[in-house]
Amino acid sequence: MGDGIAPKTDENLTEIIAQTRQICMELLEQAHLEKQDILVIGCSSSEVAAHRIGSYSSAEIGEAIFRTLQDIASEHEISLAAQCCEHLNRALIVEKETAKRCGYPIVNVIPQLKAGGSFAAAAYRCMAQPVAVETIRAQAGIDIGDTLIGMHLVPVAVPVRTSLANIGSAHVVCARTRPKYIGGERAVYSV
Repeated sequence: MGDGIAPKTDENLTEIIAQTRQICMELLEQAHLEKQDILVIGCSSSEVAAHRIGSYSSAEIGEAIFRTLQDIASEHEISLAAQCCEHLNRALIVEKETAKRCGYPIVNVIPQLKAGGSFAAAAYRCMAQPVAVETIRAQAGIDIGDTLIGMHLVPVAVPVRTSLANIGSAHVVCARTRPKYIGGERAVYSV
């Protein structure tokens, strides 16, 4: 399960923030997201802190990771979607503007530490006008702790390898998406 990062020290949070930043920047280099594209994030703070998913939610870790990703998203003019845990059916927290722009119906729920998870709860606290939606179609994603974000990615998802495979003790999987290839042997593709 990794070295077991204790989440309560500033040194450990600094390392978690640095790992988050590095992984996100490496994904963005390969994903080639455009302005207003959506980056979906699933995050288990329990896994980051070397515990089983859903067993050790840490508001501190959730907020540190969310704020790091929020800063990067703002710098790159992309939209963030924070996936809630299974107790909220993996709903997502997005800015109200994103939901309206994309035509995602808004649902009524406010994520909590033990129902939605620390990361989604942090997103709800930190976003300007947070709302919940049940499903999205994101152009890229980061799954921190095997939270299963694939259902929220545009087909076709393509794995992205980064130089780091973990944030804290949590296994990390990244993906970008590409348009579907259609046609047959006579077709010509742009990528």
